[in-house]
Amino acid sequence: MFEKVVLVTRKTRLADLVVRFNTKKQARFYVEHNGQDFHGFEAEDDTYRRAVDGLRSQLDVGLPVQQVDRSLVPTFLFTGKEVVVAVGQDGLVANVAKYVGSQPLVGVNPDPERFDGVLLPFLPKDARGAVQRTLEGRARVRQVQLAEARLQDGQRLLAFNDLFIGARTHVSARYQVRYGGKEESQSSSGVLVSTGAGSSGWLSSVFALAQGLTRCTGGTPGKPWSLGWEDAKLAFVVREPFVSRHSGADIVGGFVTAGQELVLESRMPQGGVIFSDGMEEDFLTFGAGATARIRPAEQSARLVVH
Repeated sequence: MFEKVVLVTRKTRLADLVVRFNTKKQARFYVEHNGQDFHGFEAEDDTYRRAVDGLRSQLDVGLPVQQVDRSLVPTFLFTGKEVVVAVGQDGLVANVAKYVGSQPLVGVNPDPERFDGVLLPFLPKDARGAVQRTLEGRARVRQVQLAEARLQDGQRLLAFNDLFIGARTHVSARYQVRYGGKEESQSSSGVLVSTGAGSSGWLSSVFALAQGLTRCTGGTPGKPWSLGWEDAKLAFVVREPFVSRHSGADIVGGFVTAGQELVLESRMPQGGVIFSDGMEEDFLTFGAGATARIRPAEQSARLVVH
């Protein structure tokens, strides 16, 4: 069934700085010149490198091991016959999950002191056992509902945590929105669409703001929406809608299901985007005339758990 193990890694902060400044010495000068401790960058990089080196030997389970940097994942050809192991922060798992299809994904936490590891249930020493159980069909797998944005030309973008639809910069996003039998023109800071897995992240900050403002004005705050990771629905909120003669704020949030899509038509001549999981380079252009249909994706992520 499986033909190889794909080990997905990421650049550390230090590695990114060396790419930017050409040498480690120049990177050190930049960091220390800005009053930061360079030893923290070195320690993080060293811990990560040791974890990856250890993993490569741990993953010797009789199959070829191919190491792939996160930047190459969007163009990497997954055939469906790989066990995918992601070693890094939680965000790495979220970004890899939408590209691997139905393949099981093993998240490994290389540095528990630095990373929360909500999506990284395994330490490097446990990775071999997790992969072995996956190869033998004995692994416990948790399904995670993904979100999908699809344009009228067939382009689509998946999200593990959330989609953002709006303007690339801090100008107002202008669009026509259709939801629940209603339609209106809006000008806002964009629309946030969250999966169950992402509902404790960006979406929760929107509710925190709403609750705080409600208390400040003497009201009684409502409860945040709760979604399970497996729930076949999404939650959307409109960020800071502006009411004018040409824009309304009647449609400000709700749940999106297969039977009730959220449809957005861009009114932005330039700078309109849809991006996924906080990665601005992972985007669709959403310029004037583009129509995006938002719904739960048919594809789900499959995370290997204890």
